[in-house]
Parts: sequence; C-alpha cells; structure tokens
Amino acid sequence: MKTQTEGFRIIHELPDRIRLRLARLAQPYFAVPEFEAQIADLDGVRTVRTNRPARSLVVTYDGRAEVRASLLQWLAALPPNAFLNRCDPEPSSRPNRAPLIVSSLALLLLPLLPAPLKAAVTLASISPTVIKGIRTLLSRGVKMEVLDALAVSIAAAQGGFFTANATHLLIQTGGYLEARAERQAHGLLKRLLKRPPEQAWVERDGELRRVDASEIRENEHVVVGPGDSVPVDGRVEHGSALLDQSALTGESVPVRKEQGEEVLAGGLVTEGRLVLRAIRVGEDTAAAALGRYIEESLRRPSDTQRLAEQLGDRLVYLTFALGGLILALTLDPRRVASVFLIDYSCAIKLGTPLAFISGMHDAAEAGILFRGAQALENLAGADTVVFDKTGTLTHSRLEITDVVPLRSDRSAEQLLALAASLEEHTRHPYAEALVKYAEHRGYRHVDHGAVEFVIAHGLNTVVNGRKIFVGSRHYLEKHVGISFASHEQALSDRFAEGKTLLYVAEDKTLIGYVALRDQVREDAAGVLARLKTLGIDQRIMLTGDARHRAEALAAELGIDQLYAEQSPDDKLRIVETLKAAGGKVVFVGDGVNDAPALVSAHIGIAMPRGALLSREAADVILLRDDLEGLVQARELAVRTLDLIHSNFRLDVVVNSLLLVAATFGWLPPIAAGMLHNGTTLAILTRSLKQRAIPGTLGRSGSFTAHPDLGNETEPTV
Repeated sequence: MKTQTEGFRIIHELPDRIRLRLARLAQPYFAVPEFEAQIADLDGVRTVRTNRPARSLVVTYDGRAEVRASLLQWLAALPPNAFLNRCDPEPSSRPNRAPLIVSSLALLLLPLLPAPLKAAVTLASISPTVIKGIRTLLSRGVKMEVLDALAVSIAAAQGGFFTANATHLLIQTGGYLEARAERQAHGLLKRLLKRPPEQAWVERDGELRRVDASEIRENEHVVVGPGDSVPVDGRVEHGSALLDQSALTGESVPVRKEQGEEVLAGGLVTEGRLVLRAIRVGEDTAAAALGRYIEESLRRPSDTQRLAEQLGDRLVYLTFALGGLILALTLDPRRVASVFLIDYSCAIKLGTPLAFISGMHDAAEAGILFRGAQALENLAGADTVVFDKTGTLTHSRLEITDVVPLRSDRSAEQLLALAASLEEHTRHPYAEALVKYAEHRGYRHVDHGAVEFVIAHGLNTVVNGRKIFVGSRHYLEKHVGISFASHEQALSDRFAEGKTLLYVAEDKTLIGYVALRDQVREDAAGVLARLKTLGIDQRIMLTGDARHRAEALAAELGIDQLYAEQSPDDKLRIVETLKAAGGKVVFVGDGVNDAPALVSAHIGIAMPRGALLSREAADVILLRDDLEGLVQARELAVRTLDLIHSNFRLDVVVNSLLLVAATFGWLPPIAAGMLHNGTTLAILTRSLKQRAIPGTLGRSGSFTAHPDLGNETEPTV
C-alpha cells in the first residue's frame, strides 16, 4: 500500500504500525532527535524510529484511527524549514551500515571462491580499514586505526584470507556499535529539547487567527487549549489549566496555572484553556535558552575527557611497541596481529565522554542542567559551598509574621487595614507581601486622601484629617521626627529574630509596626545537613542583607561561616579568597549582583527564579525552585566520576590480561578482536546506562524568570 500525501509518502502500514518516506530526512541539517521527540509526544504514539539514509519513518501506536489521523495531519502541517539546525549538521545521524554489510558478504562468499578471487575479494573488503590506517598515520601518527590496518594486512599477507576478513568484520562491527553508542549519548540530551509548536492561535484585530509561532509579537494575546503546546513565555490573563512542564522542569505531575502566573514555552495543556500575554517570544523564550544551554554542554569537554584522550593516544604506542618486540623475538605475525587488535584507548577515549553525557542527561531529567562535562567534574570535587541568602536559602518573597499595635485604641486588624490600604498603591516586595496577607485576612479598605511617595523611604496620606505615615525607621525618625525611644527593647527583640519592621505612624506618634521576614525554604536545613555528609566541609552564607537578619538565619540553618552586608564586589573578593586558600568553591545564587561570584567560583549554580544574568553566568541551572536539586547534582556528579574511574580500572585489568594471552600466543586474532570489542562495548554500555536519581518524581516546581529583588536593607515603599 503506497499513498502519496503532501511532504511524505505512506509505504506500508498495519493496524498499529505505519511506515512513511520523508524527503526532509535526507537534509544534513535536519534535527532527528527533536523530530522524533515531538512525534513521540503525540497522544497514542508508542515508538518512533527513523532511518536517514532510507528517508524512512516508522511509528507504532495504539491502533486508534484518530491517532493515525493526528500523526498524518501533524506531518502535513510541518513547514519546509521545520527542525533545521541553524549552525551545524546533525552530529548524531545514524552510523553507516554499508561497510558492515559489504564485509559480511565478503566473509560469506569466501569459501565459494577460488584462491585468486579470494585474494581479490579480501583486498577489496579490507581496503577501507587499510586506507583509513594509512591516512591516520600520515595525518595524526600512530593511532588505533593504524594498529587495525596492520592487523588485517598481516593476516592477508600470510594468505589467511578468512582471518583477515573475519578480523575486518569485527573491526567494522565494533566501530558501528561504538558510533551507535555515541549517537545514543548525544540523542539522550537532544531528546530533552521540546520545540514550541510551529503554529498557534493569536487574538488580532478582535478575532482569533492561526499564525506561525515565529510571527507572534510581545504583548499579543495567545490562546492555548487542551492538547496545545505553549508557543511563548507568557503571563496568564484569563482562564486556568493543568500544564505538563516535564520537558522544562522534569516534574512528573501537571501543575495548575491561573490568572497572573507565568507559563513557559514548550509546556503542554492537558486540561483547561488559557489566554496568555506574550512576554518572551522566539529565541528569547526559556525553552530556546535551555536548548542553547544543552547544545553548548555537548561541546564542552572536561579535564578528565582531555586526559582520557591523551592517555588513550599514549597507550596506543605501548601496544605498537609490544607488537614490534614480539615480532623481533618470535617472528610470529599471528601473535603480532592479535596484539595489535587489543588496546586500551577505545574504552578510555569513548567511555569517558559517554559517561559524562549520560550523567548530564540523567541530571536534566531531574531538572538540573550542567553547562558541559567540566561543570559536572568540578562539582564532584568541590569542598566548599557559598550560598547567597535571598532567593536561595530563602524564597524570593516575604511573609508577615506579626502585626503589632502600640496604642490601646488600635487593634491589629485596624493597623493591618490602614497599612494595606496605603501599600496597595505600590509594587515594592514589602508592599506586595503586606497587601496579599491583608487580603487573605479579609481586611476592610480604609478611605484615604492622595498618597505621597517618598522614594526609597515610605509614603504618607491623610485619613480622617490625620496624617498617616508608613515606611522605614529612618524615614519616620529622621524625616518626620517621630521618637522610637519608648519601644527600643521590643524592636530589638524583633531584630534579634531576623525580622524586618515596617512602621506605621499617625501625626507625630508611632502607632504600630508590621514584622516581615524572608520565607526560609522548607528544605534548606535538610539540604545543608546532607551536603555535610556528602563531603562539603564548609557551608558559607554570603549576603548583602543586614547583619541581624543574616545572623538569625545562619543560626537557624547551621551555617558554618557568615558574611553579611556584602556588596557584589565584596562577594567576588570573598570567593577569590576562598579559592586562593585552596578551596574548591561552589557559589549558589540568583541575583544580578551574584553574577561576578557565579563566574569566579569553580562552579556557579543558579536558582530558577533568578535574574537572567545570573543564569547566563552559571555553570549549572536548577530548573526546580528548591534546593534538593543541589544535593542531587552533587550525588550524580560524584557517581559519574566514580563510574569513569571504575571503567578505567576495568579497561586496564581486562585488556592487560588479553595482551598477556596474545603475547604468549594463546589468543588467535579473531578471538582477540572479539574479546577486545566485547570489553569495549561492555564499558560503553556501563557508561550509557541511565542512573535514576532518587527523589525526583512527584515533586513540583517551575523554571521562571523573575526580576532580581536586590539586596534588602530598610523597608521602603
């Protein structure tokens, strides 16, 4: 059955399986992993497989006709330039199986051919390996490709055509499987990328229009319903919905989004309907930024990777020298061929980057993004963690702890209503916290006159003929002339508890205050304790906040060392001092003023609600708004480095035993090639094995961009 449809052709299908031919798969810049991931996300789809050389797409599904129709409709709607990378050709295209097939046919035909044709077929079959070895020798020196060429050439020169062809087939098989493993490793991270939809519904000129997602402009209203992917980063203007954000945050349970909340491009609406105001579009969305981050991580090798490359190259010379020595002592070419087929470099050079890529994939699935393998390696070796306070150890929001009237004719409810009625006119974080708290308590609005703002100090107005002031102590004491002398002890007690005070005065008399404090993260104390057990010797808090608040929090969380009232330059200086003292420093922050320290530290970790600059400067981004990801990142980094070291030991032990056996003539070339390739593939499989991170399922959080609140000093309005 062959059916022609726009952009593709149906080649064959069964009730739950369909094979199609797509010309676009032949394009060198086509992003196959992202294309496959989008199809896999369609409802009812079970598996997706592509074959680029054959331009073939095979999809299995649950057999429903609507699933088939949805797939064909989705393919037909793809624009011509969909899934095209802008820079480099797709690095993870399928390995070429043609040399493997040719080598297999040559080996099968060999017994049927006369001697002269056996030589010709063998020469033709092994020529790609021989030519590759010669080119490698001329361009890069003695590498594994040279040893492979020598091994098959020695066997063929002795008339061992079967041995030469069988050895060549093993070499081709090993190379093919290694290339597949490398492709799978790159695909692990690439499959995490979920591109926003190609088209979306937008309100324009009073009507709903279907437009290309690339044409959406900032501040336009975008409508998404059940089954729709979110095409922009936006804020909910109307409606509510359950949103699957697993592609961005790793959270397994859809989260509810309502009016006023932020939604990220790439999320999928599972229930409900949203009208969004576009905030960031196109390449400025969080999904696009994460895509660039992942792409960059694949191009950043670590010191361990570079060392593995260098060590692998040196060990090739050891194998080459050993083969020369055996030839000189025994004059046995078979032993030399066996030795040349065994080396240490394959598993070391391939297994190390694959382990790093697999580790970064596991981390990304848990909501942790590493900017390259070096970041993962640095985190594994860290011994000092420096935390910013606001937005890191605490949430980027304040909570009201006390409303305290200082006159008997004023109740706490009256004081709260008075302060909230004035504060609702400003958007300062202290004002937002106060108004939200008052609304939750069901306060009654107090009528007042025009509000006068005193920038960075407070505000005032007139209520029932009396002048009302709300703001900091500095404002009320220095600008208005109000005395605080009779309340010093009570205020000092509040300060000792790490609270910030917002004062309310009537005419020249202080009538009460509202106490606020940073909302400490629920997991902060537990995370700090666990970091200690994971080998982090120093846990330091570095903040621009007032000392009394910082000291209270440090005592509550068990911080080892505190630096309070620090400027951004001070933060940078302290990180540099810790590094100079020999510490392997991790800095965790979220604000614009944290960016210099994030860059200076051995590894900078940014919280998801942090400023854009802090995320750009960081080596690791936590996609969930909690600190648990920090512990998970440390555990995974240590585990990945342990895996690399154990792979190295396994490679050395097994290949050393094989070399000894080959040296004494106990291993013919075919057996040597099989055992060596088997060892290499076993190590690559260990490197690629996904290691689930405990505690990553069923947790909620989001990756959102919030403006930095800056350093907290006296409350202002």
